[in-house]
Amino acid sequence: MRAKRTDSNQTEIVKALRKCGYSVFVTSMVGHGFPDILVGAHGKNYIFELKDGKKPKSQQKLTDMETLFHLSWQGTVHIVTSVDEAIDIVSKH
Repeated sequence: MRAKRTDSNQTEIVKALRKCGYSVFVTSMVGHGFPDILVGAHGKNYIFELKDGKKPKSQQKLTDMETLFHLSWQGTVHIVTSVDEAIDIVSKH
C-alpha cells in the first residue's frame, strides 16, 4: 500500500485549530478513505476531510475510497478547504 498524500493546507489548518485551543488528532495516515483529522471542541468531535481550496475544483474531488467512507458513515464528515472554514465549523456548533 502506498503512503497517503496529505493536502498542502493540512499543516496550516491543524496549527490554526490548535492555536484556537482545540484538540486535533491527525488521521490522514489511516488511509482507506478515512478523513484527515479529528477535532475536539466545545465537548464535541468533528471529522474533517481536508481538500486544498487553492486547487481547481476538479482536483478537490473525493477519491473513490473517501466517497465510500462518506456514504457509509452514519455521522457527519465535513469537507474543509481552508483555515477559516475549519474554524467557522467548530465555532458554530
